[in-house]
Amino acid sequence: MARPKDVGVFQLENGKWAFRYTFTTGGKRVSRRGSKDEWGNPLKTKTEAIRARNKALEQELEGKKPTPKVRKTIKEVYAEYCENGRTDRAYRTKLKQDSLWGNHLKKRFGKRFVDEVSVAEVNDYLTELYYVKGYSYQYTESFLKMFYLIFGQAYSRNYLEVDAYNKLCVNKDSKIKMPKMKKEDDTDIVAFSREELTLLDDYFKGSNAETAYLLGRYCGLRINECYGLKWDHVDLEAGTIFIDRQMQYQDGIIKLVEPKTRNSKRIIYMNDVLKAYLQRLAEQRRNDEAELKTLREQNQRIIEDLDGKKLSSTELVNCLPDGKLQTVNSMKYPTREIKEKLGIDFKYHYLRHTYGTLMAELNTPTHLLCNQMGHGHIHVTQRYYIAVSKTGIDILQDNLNKM
Repeated sequence: MARPKDVGVFQLENGKWAFRYTFTTGGKRVSRRGSKDEWGNPLKTKTEAIRARNKALEQELEGKKPTPKVRKTIKEVYAEYCENGRTDRAYRTKLKQDSLWGNHLKKRFGKRFVDEVSVAEVNDYLTELYYVKGYSYQYTESFLKMFYLIFGQAYSRNYLEVDAYNKLCVNKDSKIKMPKMKKEDDTDIVAFSREELTLLDDYFKGSNAETAYLLGRYCGLRINECYGLKWDHVDLEAGTIFIDRQMQYQDGIIKLVEPKTRNSKRIIYMNDVLKAYLQRLAEQRRNDEAELKTLREQNQRIIEDLDGKKLSSTELVNCLPDGKLQTVNSMKYPTREIKEKLGIDFKYHYLRHTYGTLMAELNTPTHLLCNQMGHGHIHVTQRYYIAVSKTGIDILQDNLNKM
């Protein structure tokens, strides 16, 4: 039997949460349901759903919010958000928001009053970005999130009436939304075929980028996690790698910072191929420390670690024998050359997609793969189990022939 505070909340098929409630108005019983909080964000946990339900029910019982007494422009709303509403946001998130605002939204919407912008106007703008200007679907989606953020801020500060906010961000039939996805963009997962992997294995073998390549291929690391990996986080005896930080450029300075999400902090298990490679690399590192000591001291770079302490580049796994630091930019040249010489559209993140796809094809339990990849929700991992790859089609055909 559900506990009283659990009443009216339930989990959706996609892993998110929703709520329902009823109340009496004008002598009639009215039912409501929702799947987002007052800011327009999806409910990721039961706790968030309970809080959102209580908030929605409270507003229904208290009646509509009073008509805003002060009108604010979108520029003013965003400025208030920057000053008071995002102290807990990551550096990269703030940087991206400021870029979207300064380079796009400010000129188009900055002087407009937040309560005069219509759903149709926002939808037309998103369509223009995607279909006319040719921005990617994911990049265009960033603008949609910015609008939800701005309207949520305006509503919370009483610059936007509840009916207007619901129409913009809550009601399923009317709220602002993304334009229909182009057919060529209708894919989230790009995995290399086994033939392409063979070519890539040969290309990277013996190169300065081989270590980074193997970490992506056999561990599915994000590129920032790969280049932020420290030797003392590699346990060669246990065959594990501990991920708790990533490399980032902040104001042009290289730092090791918190990983992308809370679930990104994890222990990854290595296969025998990667383990043997890192054992050889560790032995070579010990020899380099003795034979190239002066050169390594001269070429090393001192960067700021997660705890604020100074760290030598020689402590990172992706450091060249002479002590020179490798960064996320070190993969740019191989990316161009692979396209020119091999005809493969190579992106480091595709190695992560390939890792997830191959592990899914090998029937790895979903919850284990979710942990290895550092996903926040298992439904993200499940995409790899329904993605259609060439190898997956071959397996399907083979199984059909065995019927």
